[in-house]
Amino acid sequence: MTTSNIVLIGMPGCGKSTVGVILAKVLRKRFIDSDLVIQEKTGKLLREIIAEDGIDGFNAIEDRINASLEAENAVIATGGSAVYGANAMSHLREIGLVVYLRLSYAGVEARLGSLEARGVVHRPGQTLRDLYEERIPLYEQYADIVVDEDYLDIEATVECAVGQIEGAFAQEGGQE
Repeated sequence: MTTSNIVLIGMPGCGKSTVGVILAKVLRKRFIDSDLVIQEKTGKLLREIIAEDGIDGFNAIEDRINASLEAENAVIATGGSAVYGANAMSHLREIGLVVYLRLSYAGVEARLGSLEARGVVHRPGQTLRDLYEERIPLYEQYADIVVDEDYLDIEATVECAVGQIEGAFAQEGGQE
């Protein structure tokens, strides 16, 4: 890793955007929400992209835009479905340290409620449990650091993330 970017991944509802904003302040970095970048580049709301292009079309657009993100000294909060984009995740791993905000299924369920109400990208008939089980291996595959959020509030999550991030950067600095 050759940059000081932090990339947050995890299930919808795990707090990527909320934690990301606070993490950016604490670490004195810019904050980038990749969902907002997608909306800005396409001129459409995420739900409009999904309605017009379908889930596969949305995933392709998300992959393309995330794979072209240019950032330095930033915290990047990705959408929960970003891990479906191999090009994007390869790029994000090159430009940053990937932090997986891990939350148990019960935790995700408690925070999210309905997939539809939250606007979570999912296929017809797919349950939250199905989505969780499909995505967890991808989050684990791409993570450089895992922050277990169960039983942690936002402040404790940020504190835990900062400790692990600083440790990773210190370790990297010692290896060069």
